[in-house]
Amino acid sequence: MSEITARGYARPEVLVSTDWVAAHAGDPSIRVIESNEDTLLYASGHIPGAVQVDWTNDLNDHVRRDYIDRKGFEALMSRIGATPKTTVVFYGDKNNWWACYAFWVFQLFGHTNARVMDGGRLKWTKENRALTRDLPTFAPSKYKAPPRRDAPVRAFQKQVLAHVKAKGQLVDVRSPEEFAGTRLHMPDYPNEGALRGGHIPGAKSIPWARAINPEDGTFKDAKELTELYSVTNKLRKDKPTIAYCRIGERSSHSWFALKYLLGFKNVKNYDGSWTEWGNTVGVPIEK
Repeated sequence: MSEITARGYARPEVLVSTDWVAAHAGDPSIRVIESNEDTLLYASGHIPGAVQVDWTNDLNDHVRRDYIDRKGFEALMSRIGATPKTTVVFYGDKNNWWACYAFWVFQLFGHTNARVMDGGRLKWTKENRALTRDLPTFAPSKYKAPPRRDAPVRAFQKQVLAHVKAKGQLVDVRSPEEFAGTRLHMPDYPNEGALRGGHIPGAKSIPWARAINPEDGTFKDAKELTELYSVTNKLRKDKPTIAYCRIGERSSHSWFALKYLLGFKNVKNYDGSWTEWGNTVGVPIEK
């Protein structure tokens, strides 16, 4: 039994260790993808063979606030030499915020053959594993995505409003200060958030970082996560759940933990999050 399997997760195969990534170096059926908040980190050194997927330039539409379309995703996957059968493994900085965010975006296009490297850049570098500045090259592939982006893992504002009315489970993964409305942005970050502070009515404050081990950025085991989400905050796995933050990156990390590590049946990420909700006229806000 592997270390990750022993932690009791509902879907342990979706999380891989640094040992696993090192052991599969050069495997043509696997594409390791680095996705960071700090887009300069990749150039400073990355896992040998890893490609960069930039959340701003590669995953987001450059005009509308939305993600790339089908053609854009097909072009991205072709560029990195991936096919629908390729196993993609994400890792990155900030304890895998953006790795989980990229993982989530890939799910919108039906690429479910995806994993996250537990601990991300932090764990890899703390273990003194190899980094390189060499850029890998892969022959372009022919990738065909589904005709439409899938939405089962994505929540839109109208759905969240209906969810609030139905008193559904909401998880606010931001800092306690953002939840309380005393801050409009993350601590140590510029104010690029919303005109109003507070939280969506009925939401529970469960900051994303409570799901990780701070010493190496790995996820806590299933028992600890169950204590956090289901015991302390009384969230039920069988009830529809929506997670949100500021723009959807921190909440994608919590979405991953709830869906794959704890087995919540119906959990969505609201990527509009507080930058949409806190700027929308007429929506309810609590402080």
